[in-house]
Amino acid sequence: MKNIYQDILHAVANKKRLLAVLLDPDKLSINQIPEIASKINRSIVTHILVGGSIIEESVMDPFVIELKKQTELPIVIFPGDITQISNHADGLLFLSLISGRNPEFLIEKQVQSVSKLRGSNLEVIPTGYLLIENGKETAVQRVSQTNPMSRGNTSLIVDTAKAGELLGMKLIYLEAGSGATHPINREIISKVKADLNMPLIVGGGISNKKQLDTAYTAGADMVVIGTAFEQNDAFFNELI
Repeated sequence: MKNIYQDILHAVANKKRLLAVLLDPDKLSINQIPEIASKINRSIVTHILVGGSIIEESVMDPFVIELKKQTELPIVIFPGDITQISNHADGLLFLSLISGRNPEFLIEKQVQSVSKLRGSNLEVIPTGYLLIENGKETAVQRVSQTNPMSRGNTSLIVDTAKAGELLGMKLIYLEAGSGATHPINREIISKVKADLNMPLIVGGGISNKKQLDTAYTAGADMVVIGTAFEQNDAFFNELI
């Protein structure tokens, strides 16, 4: 069994850069998995996240099962709802949207998920999730009915991330959203990382190697990329 969180800690301690690809079953069919998995396996990607804002329950299990056939990389559920929990994956980011104040996504969805997770083989990793303003409305914003945090209020973002750590979260995830106009900037990443004693994930709007390197040098331990990896061959070629 993969020990995902301990492997992340070990990588961080050894200053190894981690890269995750987020696959959304709403946007990819099962028939496309062999091709995308082949690209992932030829790249420097270290983890695969699976999830999205709106996915039918019947889609998730077959998607993960087929993906497991095509790769040895750890597959971690990045759930938009409890319907996306699949016991066929290796782990689950147990997200709490601590940037918002909608109790449904702070704690209610988590409570509802317990009956599915009790007795599950998934490695459950508590994760504080912060949605950061990126220049356009995101699916997370619409579904959660919460506003993103202002890019200009770095101190509040830092305090919110630290509150997540003090609450016992094991990871902090700074999210600009899928297809973000602006990735999370260097100042936010560096100041959040400097105040944390835990791994930091950064995702959203990263579509080229320069933006990827900026996130790493600012302090991201894991960077998450999505559509750019699938659609931008030039970016993919830089990640081989």
